[in-house]
Amino acid sequence: MSAERLLLIGRSPADSSGDPAPPPAPDWVQAEPRAIAAALARARAQPSGGWFVLDASRALGRRARRYVVAGVELVAWRGSDGLAVAPDACPHMGAQLHLGHVDGAGRIVCPWHGLALGERRHGRWCLLPAHDDGVLAWVRLDSHLQPGERATDSPILPPRPARFLDAVIRVEARCEPEDVLANRLDPWHGTHLHPRAFARLRVLGADDDSITARVVYRVLGRIGIEVDARFHCPDPRTIVMTIVAGEGVGSVVETHATPLEPGRSAIVEATLATTERGALDWMLRGAPVLRRVVAARSRRLWVDDAAYCERRFALGTQVETR
Repeated sequence: MSAERLLLIGRSPADSSGDPAPPPAPDWVQAEPRAIAAALARARAQPSGGWFVLDASRALGRRARRYVVAGVELVAWRGSDGLAVAPDACPHMGAQLHLGHVDGAGRIVCPWHGLALGERRHGRWCLLPAHDDGVLAWVRLDSHLQPGERATDSPILPPRPARFLDAVIRVEARCEPEDVLANRLDPWHGTHLHPRAFARLRVLGADDDSITARVVYRVLGRIGIEVDARFHCPDPRTIVMTIVAGEGVGSVVETHATPLEPGRSAIVEATLATTERGALDWMLRGAPVLRRVVAARSRRLWVDDAAYCERRFALGTQVETR
């Protein structure tokens, strides 16, 4: 079967002729379950500092919102000093605080009896360590540190571009965080599961720390952009794709998996797009519209990827022993 004729636009990797090279083996041979499982084990051994992603920074304002992280019910809002996260149960009689309101002093007010809670501890109730990196909102749960792991003052963030257009999506799936990472540690599925998004994909190399693939992203039909993308895991619940050659070098896609309860996870994916060209200023001026476009594309991809994760979770260890 002849290769699809593509029109590539933008800057391509320096050593690319624009023509597909013959793969060393079929994708189903290269996507070796034991190798993916080994890469996943290395990722899960990374320290997290106790941090979990809640949501996009923009999702949180003065209105309180409820979250569940690793079975812990939380309430999050913007207080007088920025992002605030705390247990969702009022220490008085257990009311759900997210059903209350935030007062003028930035405190969460209980909907049952009006107890205002903020920076001061009230019995066992107190604010939890929280961090807003400008793109994502995080919470630290010291009770969920792994044996021998130390809490850190802030999340372990991957390198990000200095200036970027960002878009964040949050979806939920019936799986564990490890299933989300395994999905991204298997780039070979790209053109098969997402033919409308990727025209070509070839893995260039893999080592203990990363996987690098050359991929053509479809812009419209047969028009595409070719880049080299590196995948690596900075912590046990995150995998990052960084463009290392071609158009948009330095752009990243951070995929964060947050456990909600056994067998259910939130997938929070942040796309940080940049370019060395003057187009970045134009992109930033059109940010409200472009964010919606990028987010819609990401959500479409995660319809299939979430199904992949859920199927892997349903199969359990079978996928690692075939």
